[in-house]
Order: sequence, then structure tokens, then C-alpha cells
Amino acid sequence: MRPRQSFWVRIRHVFELIAVMAFVMPMRFLPIDWASGFGGALGRCLGPRLPVSRVARANLRHAYPEKSDAEIETILRGVWDNLGRCLCEYPHLPHIWDVAEDGRGGGGRIDPAGASEFAALRESGKPAIIFGAHIANWELLPIAPARHGMPVTVLFRPPNNPMVAALLQRIREAAMGDLISTGVHTAIAAVEVLDRGGRLGLLVDQHALLGVPVPFFGRPAKVSALLGKLARRYGCEVRGSWIERLDGARFRINLTPPIALPPFTDDAAADATAIMAKVTSVGEEWVRARPEQWLWIHRRWRQ
Repeated sequence: MRPRQSFWVRIRHVFELIAVMAFVMPMRFLPIDWASGFGGALGRCLGPRLPVSRVARANLRHAYPEKSDAEIETILRGVWDNLGRCLCEYPHLPHIWDVAEDGRGGGGRIDPAGASEFAALRESGKPAIIFGAHIANWELLPIAPARHGMPVTVLFRPPNNPMVAALLQRIREAAMGDLISTGVHTAIAAVEVLDRGGRLGLLVDQHALLGVPVPFFGRPAKVSALLGKLARRYGCEVRGSWIERLDGARFRINLTPPIALPPFTDDAAADATAIMAKVTSVGEEWVRARPEQWLWIHRRWRQ
């Protein structure tokens, strides 16, 4: 990067950090419900007018060709309501999941429906891979197992702005435990987690440039094959976990029983792709259950 270009990039990063802090950080001084409600209202008002909503509308029309334009717009407003709430809930992440394994505490914000599955996985003492998706406030996903005495090492993609990434990292570390940013070292770090019998968490619903194509809403979408390769190598449990927003800043955590993976063959690459197809199909079921809470503004299909 040329020095002059690098200078302006740094200036842009500074202004982006100031904008994030000016908007998000004051939310920490509001009650959680007020912050979440403000974010939802702002998202519903501004989000559908933003250019990126064209991506969401195109995605929704491909996924739901039977729905009318009015139905598509209703889902889109829900998408932006959820995103606005997620943004303003961010400073409250360490406090939202204030609930014990027996369901006590938390001010009624968390429905501990998945507590028994977390307890079973914790007591097994076995390594496991837990996959999730960008549904509801997905940032709560790593907090749930930690609150049930079962920390999970989470793979995450940091923002492109390193200053914003550092700010979010501090908030995340206060609530989530071990975090591994994605990059050239990701596979090695993931192997180390499973080698020591740990649990690995990752999101599997984003486009991966060098990924494998699998069906998603009837269309091929590329997904990273890392989970499939690790599951085949270790033969460990693979479970899905997703958050539902019930209303406002109230949530339900869901943890599936072990996913029945396709039988392994002598073709490692084909096996990994088959596993990712199965995992993606489970994620599609979640999205269909709560379409207004998924990240439709992401360019998931790029063929």
C-alpha cells in the first residue's frame, strides 16, 4: 500500500471507530430493553432505504419466489429490526446472558430450553464441533455454553478496520472466552483445540471464496469445508446451535443432538463436502423458521 493511500486508510479507520463509539457505546448507559428497542426502531426506519437492501430483496425473492412484494418487505423490515437491536445490544453482551443452568436469574431474558443438551455435552468430556449461523443475536452463541460450564473456542472473522476490531474484541473477550480470528493459521489452531479435547465453535453460513458448493435454498452456495474436514478427521460429535429472538431482548438458545453425518468413504474431499451439505441443510431449517432474523444482506450466492 502506497504511503499516501495508507495515510487516508488510517484516517478512514479513525473516523469509523469514532462513529461506532459515538453510536454504540452510549447504549451501555441505557437499560437493555431501551437500547434494543431504540436499535430496532432505527433499523426498521433506515435499513430498507440503504443500497445494501437491494441484495437482501434479491436474496429473498430467490429463496421465496412464492411470496409477494409486501411479504418480502415485511421480512426485510424484520431483518433490519434485528440488526439494529444486535448493534445496540452489543455493549450489554456480558450481562444479557445472566442465567444459571437451572434457569434462574437473567430477568426472564433467556429461555434455557437447551440447558439439558449443554449439560450432556459437558458431562461427556468429549471433543465436539458446534456450528451456528447469523440468526438473531448470534454474538450470544459463545456465551451460552460458557454460562453452562463448558467454554467453547470460537473462530470469528474480525472487521476489516483493525481499530474497530480491537474495540469489539475487548467486549467479546469479557463475555466469550477463547477467540481465534480467521486467517492462514485457522486450521492449525482448530486442530489444536480438538487435539486437547476441547469444543470448537464456528459460523457456517457465509460465502467462502475457496469453499465447496452445497445446496442452500435450492441454489449452490460456497461454504468453507473446514468443519467437514475436521469432523472426518476426528470423528467427533457435530452439533448445531442457534439463537432465537423471542421478542425484544429475550432469546432462546437451541442446541441440537449430535447431527447424523453421511457415511465416510475413501474420498476425503467428497466426504467433507457431504458433511457441509448436511450442516448447511440444518442451517437452512433454522432460517426458514425465523427468516426475519437471518442476515439476508450478505451476498450468500455468488455463482
